Amino acid sequence: MCIECQTGSRLSRRHFLAMGGAALAASQLPLRAEAQTAGAAPNAISPDEALKRIMDGNARYASNTSTNKDFSANRAARAAAQFPIAGIISCADSRVAPELAFDQGPGELFVVRLAGNFVNDDGLASIEYGVKFLGIPALMVLGHTGCGAVDATIKVLKDNVKLPGHLPGLINSIKPAVEAAKKKNPADLLAEATAENVRLNVKRLMTSTPILSGFVKEGKLKVVGGVYDIATGKVNMV
Repeated sequence: MCIECQTGSRLSRRHFLAMGGAALAASQLPLRAEAQTAGAAPNAISPDEALKRIMDGNARYASNTSTNKDFSANRAARAAAQFPIAGIISCADSRVAPELAFDQGPGELFVVRLAGNFVNDDGLASIEYGVKFLGIPALMVLGHTGCGAVDATIKVLKDNVKLPGHLPGLINSIKPAVEAAKKKNPADLLAEATAENVRLNVKRLMTSTPILSGFVKEGKLKVVGGVYDIATGKVNMV
């Protein structure tokens, strides 16, 4: 056999083996992430302990005694893996910053943000990944006072306002909460609709199959709701 053919044969085999190894590595990525969260992982704590940590952090933030100030600490360690203690489904409002509000450092919260803090399919997939492969023990749907997305939904339903672009799709996702709140004849429709929006999305997460509901039933995951008061910085459970 000629040298060129032998060389080509070796290169082809090397190329095939390299590609096969890369494919195998890629297929094992979720399994590696899952394995990292087993045993003595930093977030291998109970759902109640996880919620206590973030609520204690919120108390520090509201009283202006936050402890997380050195954001370079443990940066190298975080490059290797992440172990968030809680997942937060938050509004995209620029005044709401979950890491600050709960006084948690980088890598401690897995945050999904969307105007109106509702759960769509993409957000749900992100949360499923965080729970199954990162070991998140607690989730919080976090609404906030004076939410513009909820307020806009109220105006659309009340005055038949027409919104541009893709905004109608956002309104449709929040509309069930506003309609449920209106049935209660609350003194403050915006506040009640905000809370109802949180409750509906907590329920969706708790009952979501095939992943989240199983973790909830096994006691490995707790899902709660809260409303962040922009004026005080305090999170009130719903």
